[in-house]
Amino acid sequence: MSKKVTTTPTSHTSESLFGKTNYIWMLAGIAVIALGLLLMAGGRSADPTVFEQKEVYSTTRITIAPILIIAGLALEVVAIFKKPNS
Repeated sequence: MSKKVTTTPTSHTSESLFGKTNYIWMLAGIAVIALGLLLMAGGRSADPTVFEQKEVYSTTRITIAPILIIAGLALEVVAIFKKPNS
């Protein structure tokens, strides 16, 4: 005895997981992270054979840049968990 199973075609709607505002927040987070990385990298030294303690251990590289990177990561988390506008 075999049973005949009939299936009806279902329509799948493809909703985007993120909305436009989510992508804007994500881009802002990426920009803040990139800015933090650029500040942490610093610039080129005038004389590469001389160790400049003020340049290496500056407030920008030690404090501001890591704060910007963490803030950018926090923006990414906000962008992911923010409900898209319907």
